[in-house]
Amino acid sequence: MAAADPLHKVLGHIVEFASALVKCDSCFIYVLEDTELVLRASKEPHAEIVGRLKIPVGEGITGWVAEHREPVAVSHHASQDPRFKVFHELPEDAYEAFLSVPVLSRGRVVGVINLHHRNPHTYSRRQIRLISTVGFLVGAEIEMARLEMENSNLAEQLEARKLLERAKGILQRDLGMNEEQAYLALQRQSRQKRKALKEIAQAIVLSDEVKRDSRTN
Repeated sequence: MAAADPLHKVLGHIVEFASALVKCDSCFIYVLEDTELVLRASKEPHAEIVGRLKIPVGEGITGWVAEHREPVAVSHHASQDPRFKVFHELPEDAYEAFLSVPVLSRGRVVGVINLHHRNPHTYSRRQIRLISTVGFLVGAEIEMARLEMENSNLAEQLEARKLLERAKGILQRDLGMNEEQAYLALQRQSRQKRKALKEIAQAIVLSDEVKRDSRTN
């Protein structure tokens, strides 16, 4: 598992590996971001909530596991555990059995792995130990992949900001606008064309470069 893999690839490998170690009906991986656990990977497709579902540390079984850094195994009636929190977007909340283990890196919690079974399932000590070991072994990979994703996002934001500034400058120069007017014009085009502000800025910068090249040739 390469540490340089994007976060979603790393988490996808872990979901596959954990699900192969302990056959289950569902597997989730939450990644700790600030003070919240964000659902970042799932064995079953949940595109509408992956990256959006967030659990504060200490809330629900998942949050409890992150706070106490201890695994929790519930063999039946998982929803009746006093720590359980219902998320109606997740069909898995109706499943009977639940195993949740912390993902650790250098003694710090960086995430949580959850396994679900539709029917009652008693998790053996070996199964709990296996998934806990996975959580211990992959913590550093998840942390590095998460940091790489954050750095990539920051680089993209910086590039978008530079493009926006160049596009505003072009509008100010060619149309006699002030900075605020130029920015509002870009926003208006973004809404009308239904394109990202970055795409509008790119088009303006590219058009300006083409004009300059044509003048020099």
